[in-house]
Amino acid sequence: MRGDTLMPLTMVPVGVQVRLVDIRSGQKLSHRLAELGLTPGIEITVVQDAGGPILVAVRDSRLALGRGMAHKLIVTPIHQETSPSKQSL
Repeated sequence: MRGDTLMPLTMVPVGVQVRLVDIRSGQKLSHRLAELGLTPGIEITVVQDAGGPILVAVRDSRLALGRGMAHKLIVTPIHQETSPSKQSL
C-alpha cells in the first residue's frame, strides 16, 4: 500500500497502521465518532477483522466498529520508517 492511497477502513488489513483522513457521514455520526476519539489526523491500527465488527486501536483504547460505520472512515496508510539494517562484520 502506498502512503498516498485513500481507502475505507474496511479495506485495511489487520496489523496495518493508518491515518484517518476523512469521515464521509452525516453530522450526527461524525459527532459520535469524534466523541470516541476518531477525528481526522488520528492514527488507527486494525487489530481484528473477522468479517463482522472491526476492532481497532485508537490512542490508548480499543473500539469495535460496525462495518457500515468503518466503511465511512477514509484512511491512508502510514509508512513506518525503518532503520538501516546492521551490516555483519
